Amino acid sequence: MSTEHNTPISGASRREFLKSATAASAAVAAVGITPVYGQNQAPSANVVGANNRITIGHIGVGGQGMAHVSQMKPKHGDNNTASIAVCDVSKYRQDFAKNKIQENNADAKVDTYGDYRKLLERKDIDAIVCATVDHWHTKVSVAALESGKHVYVEKPMTRYLGEAFEIYDTVKKTGKILQVGSQGCSDQKWHEAARLIKSGKIGPIVMSQGSYMRNSPKGEWNYTIQSWCTAEDTDWNMWINPVNKKIPFNADHYFRWRKYYPYCAGLLGDLFPHKLHPYMLATGNPEFPARVACVGSKKFETDKNTPNTPERDVPEIVQLIAEFPSGYVMHITSSTVNEVGTQEMIRGHKATLTMAGNKVELTPGRPFTEEIDPYTSPAFPGENLPNHHKNWFDSIRANKQPNAGIDLAVKVQTVISLAEMSERLSIMCSFDPKTRKITDGSGKEVKALTYGSLPLS
Repeated sequence: MSTEHNTPISGASRREFLKSATAASAAVAAVGITPVYGQNQAPSANVVGANNRITIGHIGVGGQGMAHVSQMKPKHGDNNTASIAVCDVSKYRQDFAKNKIQENNADAKVDTYGDYRKLLERKDIDAIVCATVDHWHTKVSVAALESGKHVYVEKPMTRYLGEAFEIYDTVKKTGKILQVGSQGCSDQKWHEAARLIKSGKIGPIVMSQGSYMRNSPKGEWNYTIQSWCTAEDTDWNMWINPVNKKIPFNADHYFRWRKYYPYCAGLLGDLFPHKLHPYMLATGNPEFPARVACVGSKKFETDKNTPNTPERDVPEIVQLIAEFPSGYVMHITSSTVNEVGTQEMIRGHKATLTMAGNKVELTPGRPFTEEIDPYTSPAFPGENLPNHHKNWFDSIRANKQPNAGIDLAVKVQTVISLAEMSERLSIMCSFDPKTRKITDGSGKEVKALTYGSLPLS
């Protein structure tokens, strides 16, 4: 995090700042604009291509994939977009998604594919939504970018660290716009926090804390196994790649893949991105982590409460601490066995920001009460998926970084991947962004995890 803008505001200018800040925040809330941190202007209508329709191909149309299909559909007119193709390894899911898009619009032409490469050959598709299982994010995203298409990829951006840099390098090479599906980045309160931090109101950032908690007595991610899922319906050989260990068709793995390391990092992959992206966005100049430590526990055996389901690989409780070069320390907790969260806050040397529902509250530290006034923002609308979609479309037309763009996403994925290594290998992980090398507490280089590097990967 850069602190070069963290200059104090005092006296009358402090009160003028608060008045203008309140007015600016209210204006943002009123018109529903989500500012990208570091970008002061909304996309211009005069940008080349601003009025052109964006055509979309959906790759992976399971639970979250269908959420994108369903929530994009009513906004196609407002966003000047169209979903024209779907792809999935399941024929059932292909047809289901196609029917959803054509619902109440029988004239809509939607093609279906079982192989994403065939969809990417289409020259009339401008952008793709990748909502596959995590271990397919990289192959699909890289191929899409190289085919000239913009990408919306679900979180986490990749399964492993090396893949994150593969996507990063490809985005930089192709110049295409990539958005990661952490919709909290389009929640205006985090941009308000970023504005306050940039202004110097809280001083240098000291630490932050947050959580994403659930309580699932029958085991998180033990989704119902649907009868249509058979070896005849589902291209299992396609689905299981690029996992190193080739196992026979397994419906439990297909529906409950977040429980198993070959496909997902569990809580670190599913829930942590929802916190890491916004917190790191709010710093204004997100850094690569210097050190990451993580511990996890899997002692509660909730899977035993769901008949005929194997025990999970991944922990049910995870705690992560990340230190950044500026000295900023971030602590995030997640659980599937207790739903009580911690207070969301960012602590600065001079003041603390608290995320109070949809508001941001600034409380000066005791030594700085004469220098800094308390402040409470207007209530913001809160996060939602259509706003995040729109930010991506606007960014494509304006050729700007979206709210969860590649420069933020590669740093978030580095935290996630180092945390997984720390938890699974019982080590502290340090990272050098110049060399992209990882070392342990003794300074010894540690190879990043990838497919097949551990028995359960």
